[in-house]
Amino acid sequence: MSQIILSAKSGSDWTENELAALKITISALEPADFFGGPLPLPGVDPILLDNLERPAAQISKDNRLFFRYLEDASSRFPSGPPAESAVDDFAAFLLGMLDYDEPERVVHQRLEIGFVMCGQKVGANPDIVIMDAEDYILLVQQDKRHLSSDTAEPQLIAEAVAAYYANNSRRRAVGLEPVTSKVFAGIVLLGTAPIFYQIPISSELVTAIARAQHPQNPTIVKKLVPPVPHLHKYLRDGMVLLENRRIVFQCLTAFKQFVG
Repeated sequence: MSQIILSAKSGSDWTENELAALKITISALEPADFFGGPLPLPGVDPILLDNLERPAAQISKDNRLFFRYLEDASSRFPSGPPAESAVDDFAAFLLGMLDYDEPERVVHQRLEIGFVMCGQKVGANPDIVIMDAEDYILLVQQDKRHLSSDTAEPQLIAEAVAAYYANNSRRRAVGLEPVTSKVFAGIVLLGTAPIFYQIPISSELVTAIARAQHPQNPTIVKKLVPPVPHLHKYLRDGMVLLENRRIVFQCLTAFKQFVG
């Protein structure tokens, strides 16, 4: 069977073909295997777990904004760019509310990160990134077709490649040794339904991409779909349903261990 021929493509144009050519596979795991233990208690105010919609009583600013961003992302705006922007706003707020931007981190939206593919400089455009003082450490990609995580996964992986390339380029520029590998935290968003990833990027993989080669060793990306009661409805309902919301908050609490 002939190998897939690689060509220079921006991250937004990556598909399952690029993953196959680069020996990148995605392995879906159970929560205990993905997180290394049982899910923790959700680290949020019980008001968010016990109320489907914003309660009439006075609540904190974070809680008020959570209900507003959730409504905007799930139902207020029509399909297309307004809805996509609302989903990004919801995700950025959620990460900040859960202190993913601590200590000394920042949440950015719609940055472009460059990397080299097949000898050409191309770009990747994550919807959201979290950076520490210097480096990219978490990437979020929205599936704008709302079909399944499969359509956004190649884009997210390309963005992790770009983040690795950018982090090491900075290190070289200031006279530091580049890192040989890094596991990036990643999230694919389908509306208000996050799916979680651990994406290992190595110098071998990045070199192969730059030189249009096929790497010798496989790359295995770990994936977790939150274990909600009705998985077949999760992509539609996301965090709107209370039974889903509690479990997603548990996953978001546990996922923080990979951001660093």
